Amino acid sequence: MPLKGTDVVKKLPESGKKNCKECGFPTCFAFAMKLSSGGASLDRCPHLSPEVKAELLDALAPAIKLVTIGTGDSALQIGNEEVIYRHEKTFLHPPGVALLISDAEPESVAAEKIKKIDDLKFERIGLTLRANLLALRHESGGQSALAALAKKAHDGTKAALILISEDTDALFAAWDVCADRRPLLYPVTKDNIDRFIPKLKERPTPVGVRAGSTEELVPLTARLRQEKLDDLVLDPGSRNLTDGIRDQTLIRRAAIKQNFRYLGYPTIAFPCLMAKDPLEQMLAASAFIVKFASIVVLSDFDRHTLLPLLAQRLNIYTDPRMPLSVKEQVYELGEPNPESPVLITANWALTYFIVSSEVEGSKVPAYLCVKDTEGLGVLTGWAAGKFTGDAVAGFIKKSGLEQKVKTRTLLIPGIVARIRGDLEEALPGWKIVVGPREASEIPGFLPGFAAKLKQQA
Repeated sequence: MPLKGTDVVKKLPESGKKNCKECGFPTCFAFAMKLSSGGASLDRCPHLSPEVKAELLDALAPAIKLVTIGTGDSALQIGNEEVIYRHEKTFLHPPGVALLISDAEPESVAAEKIKKIDDLKFERIGLTLRANLLALRHESGGQSALAALAKKAHDGTKAALILISEDTDALFAAWDVCADRRPLLYPVTKDNIDRFIPKLKERPTPVGVRAGSTEELVPLTARLRQEKLDDLVLDPGSRNLTDGIRDQTLIRRAAIKQNFRYLGYPTIAFPCLMAKDPLEQMLAASAFIVKFASIVVLSDFDRHTLLPLLAQRLNIYTDPRMPLSVKEQVYELGEPNPESPVLITANWALTYFIVSSEVEGSKVPAYLCVKDTEGLGVLTGWAAGKFTGDAVAGFIKKSGLEQKVKTRTLLIPGIVARIRGDLEEALPGWKIVVGPREASEIPGFLPGFAAKLKQQA
């Protein structure tokens, strides 16, 4: 459990009664409360002894370590989660989806997969959804094959990399090729940990720790922590869905509920080793995204199997306390011209997608104005005072539409017809037309409406 402010204050100078204000807070207790909530750093207190500072740093550290794989814009951050259940607060760092490439596969297949990791991406709610990693697996037997594959992946994509080999010499050779990309090396086991430690001290990078069970992970992570090496990703060795969900849940509960540091790391799951059928792999990956894996590795995917998984990940890792919304702006649907219709709606994501799809279905190019209602729908936004005549008029004035359209006619949702009068007063020179109450009526309404606008122009 997170350390409480009342526990922190007891560790401060004079048991929290010094109140020197040198930290910038009026009392030690105020400083302690900020520390416990992550709103201040220990460096602000100049009177802490090194021993107490180290103790507090460890106690205040996240229950699950934040680990970064890769570099630059393609870096993947995993871990640092704070809760067991999403409704308690939110999940913070979406799991990485990895595409497996074996060095025993034909070169054409490997090249296709390297290209796929960049090409398969989807726009949703103003976000780009995509897989995150290439998992390069050594299966060919030759020590140079994995290094050659790593070189191709390094040159062919900016995606983060996982290097997988039971042969540590082959693994280290591949690591030499792509060390600048901060790959995840897998696996560290009880049999090879002594070879890994000096290499990692010389050139730190994240590693995947594998054992035969959750319990067997503990001495391995304890050893690595003792050596000050803790950019770790855990694999309890589960190779079927039932054991996998059990182990992932045990690790998450131990880290967050018991604050058990030796299991306080992100995890990896291998649906690619649990099923041969791609659909079964996707179903397993879907379960692991909910139950609590930080990386899922798949042997292959296409746009039809990947998109549902990415959409699920987006939904699970969206803050349940905040409505899903799109950016306030004017969206051009089709190729609108100065005679095209202008519609207005709210920025709740579901509203936007329904309305925009119906407009596109009408085959009428249009300007769709999306007003910021803080993620509320049209009627709820009106009731909350965020989709009123004055608010909509202010948005239209600053949108630049007056310079783009000739007709200056604004189509408003029929469900808020009552704002028409306020809009006409606030937007002199504009004609306000009440449109359909339901988005499903737009395709039948918009073509005729657009034809009338063209005649008026």
